[in-house]
Amino acid sequence: MTTLRLEPASFNVNDLAKAFIYATDWLGVYVDEVNALNVYPVPDGDTGTNMHLTMQSVRRQLNEEKPKTMPELAHALSYGSLMGARGNSGVILSQVLRGFADSLKEKSHFDSQTCVEALKNATKAAYDVVVKPVEGTILTVVRRAAEGVEKHQAALSHPLEVLKKAWSEGKKALDETPEMLPMLKQAGVVDSGGLGFLRVLEGVIAAFEGKALPEAPKITSRAQEAFENEEFGYCTEFLIEGSSKSAREIQELVSPFGDSLLVVGAEGYVKGHIHTEEPEKLLSLVARYGKMIRSKVEDMSQQHSEILEEVDLKSIDLPKNGLVAVSSGYGITKVFRSLGARVVGGGQSNNPSVEDIADAVRTVPAETVFVLPNNKNIIMAAKQVSQLVKDKRVKVIETRTLGQGLAAAVNFQDRLDSNKLLERLNEAARSAITLEVTTASRSATIDGVAVKDGQYIGLIDGKLKVADEDAKSCLKALFEEVADEVEIATLFYNNNFDAEEIENLVEDLIEDFGDLDFEAHPGSPDLYHFVVALE
Repeated sequence: MTTLRLEPASFNVNDLAKAFIYATDWLGVYVDEVNALNVYPVPDGDTGTNMHLTMQSVRRQLNEEKPKTMPELAHALSYGSLMGARGNSGVILSQVLRGFADSLKEKSHFDSQTCVEALKNATKAAYDVVVKPVEGTILTVVRRAAEGVEKHQAALSHPLEVLKKAWSEGKKALDETPEMLPMLKQAGVVDSGGLGFLRVLEGVIAAFEGKALPEAPKITSRAQEAFENEEFGYCTEFLIEGSSKSAREIQELVSPFGDSLLVVGAEGYVKGHIHTEEPEKLLSLVARYGKMIRSKVEDMSQQHSEILEEVDLKSIDLPKNGLVAVSSGYGITKVFRSLGARVVGGGQSNNPSVEDIADAVRTVPAETVFVLPNNKNIIMAAKQVSQLVKDKRVKVIETRTLGQGLAAAVNFQDRLDSNKLLERLNEAARSAITLEVTTASRSATIDGVAVKDGQYIGLIDGKLKVADEDAKSCLKALFEEVADEVEIATLFYNNNFDAEEIENLVEDLIEDFGDLDFEAHPGSPDLYHFVVALE
């Protein structure tokens, strides 16, 4: 790379696109450095990793779109960063880039004035998305960088000068973050997100100056904090398409579930991040207002412990087997998670893609990964995963219902011989019976059962058996068909029923089918009033 002169006093689209692509590589050098600064209350994965993944999505979008105008560049920055945003830090970075990009939409080139405006817009966008802004974080660093260039704007005639001044003002703010957040001072570090932002800015500057990538710094210590006994909950993320509610409305809906809340929207998508104790319930709520494109739930207590212990994955004897289950309904999903499954959101009317399942399989640290599709329409997609994931053995158990999937998951063992486990899971799935009560979407006669649109219908292992005007009567009719064959019933119900109604229903079922052992849990898929797994 060659050093750019400060003439002409602006950059074109190609210059700026190349600079952001280069900044992605630059940040990549410093990922571990940024990760080493992670301290509670932001144990949302690794800050450096999340910010780098966000920038990689920007780079991918720039390479795909090859923007020829500033509006096209603005779209690639905004859309790419939103789609790739990971964790708290990644979502905030995506909003910094979106605000920056908004200033480019009506420009033909990137001069010093545009650069100052872009940094101001970046600050506003970042602060707008955080419900309770905390100073001493990336927000402070971005804001102080923008304020610094605005203050000295008259002396800055070239965008490169503006960027370099922004970096120096941001660096001053970063150095002061321990004085703003006692937790940082106690841990002896500066804010990780703030450093990540400066590394991105530094990479843009390095691209314009023609600097080669540096060597990665050697990490000699990692941040420690004094809250090891705290409960962290679950770091939960979602991405929905075609939302019927605005990002602000979604934010208001999910805010009671936890903290570290960020919800953003752009280009027809809404993306959210929150730390919560009820991830499945939250995802179930969000999914009502748009198509769930992606979701992620990570146990931060486990994650944080691994960071503190500096786990060396290379030295760990990884389990032979891992488990991935497709699931919807927060109650059922919670059970799958408790049984050790990595969950892919989806099910009836919301089938995950091959790539969605493959992404989950890739994250499972095991030699062989068993996949439970739990729906007949997902089996074929699950079988294609092995074409995308070459470094693991992928075994698909052809579970056609959630009940079959739960029966298989109960029998999962991560240390058992994989071939023996395959037989065990298949046998468990075959022996399970699933009852489902949903609502008919049209009038029809199927297998001799006449159904009216809007009527309650009951299915046994996916086959229509009964139609009724009352959901509970429909369920009882299903039990009459199978009660003699089973001993244990685990019932999941949706939000149409309160706890007292379900308690009365279970008492009636026990009275009618006394030999059955019943359990009842909230959180069936929204489409189903009841799902019952029978053993």
